[in-house]
Amino acid sequence: MKKAAVIVAGGSGTRMGASMPKQYLPIGGRPILMHTLDAFYKYDQSLVLILVLPASDHDLWKSLCQSHSYQVPHSLVSGGSSRFQSVKNGLLGLSVDIDLVAIHDGVRPFVAQAVIREGFDTAASAGSAIAVIPLKDSLRKLGAKGNSIFQDRQQFRLVQTPQTFQTKKILQAFETDELLQFTDDATVYEHMGWEVTLIPGNLENIKITTPEDLAYAAYLLQISQQGR
Repeated sequence: MKKAAVIVAGGSGTRMGASMPKQYLPIGGRPILMHTLDAFYKYDQSLVLILVLPASDHDLWKSLCQSHSYQVPHSLVSGGSSRFQSVKNGLLGLSVDIDLVAIHDGVRPFVAQAVIREGFDTAASAGSAIAVIPLKDSLRKLGAKGNSIFQDRQQFRLVQTPQTFQTKKILQAFETDELLQFTDDATVYEHMGWEVTLIPGNLENIKITTPEDLAYAAYLLQISQQGR
């Protein structure tokens, strides 16, 4: 089956407080986004890679690729006004012969190879594969009057990416109008009445959003390089 990955990086990075969007900030001397693309390229060099960026960032990205001599093959697609629209643009950029597609946040550079592999394997048979991890902290639900109620954390999971799908099904799902409830690709798929299938993610697969995340990412990269 022919596979692809749509890497979405349309955020402005306001919570990072940096001079440029977070996906272009360096860890280990290279932009975060390059590490993310590398993870999928290392999994399978024949994988079709689609990178979704704001149209206004295309020249910046091309300049970064040139200055870092970055050679991983990928196609650029312009993002939309929301994550939903950006993912949809990326999916529409796929060729018709793509059977399976993984949709991934550009600022999650530490996705494990095993997670990518299980995502494709599970989606091939089940239709979808959503990476999740268990909660470590206790959980309470806030009430309307400021009260709170204990929740059993064993009944909940934190959702990550990649979220992998049979291409025909996820394209059909994205034909719907955008709704506020669409917080990720799994909710769009689920809106069709299809049940999502969960797979184990990896704890290191953090979404880099804050300066603290960036510092932790630099540490994770250092540890991974020492282990090679």
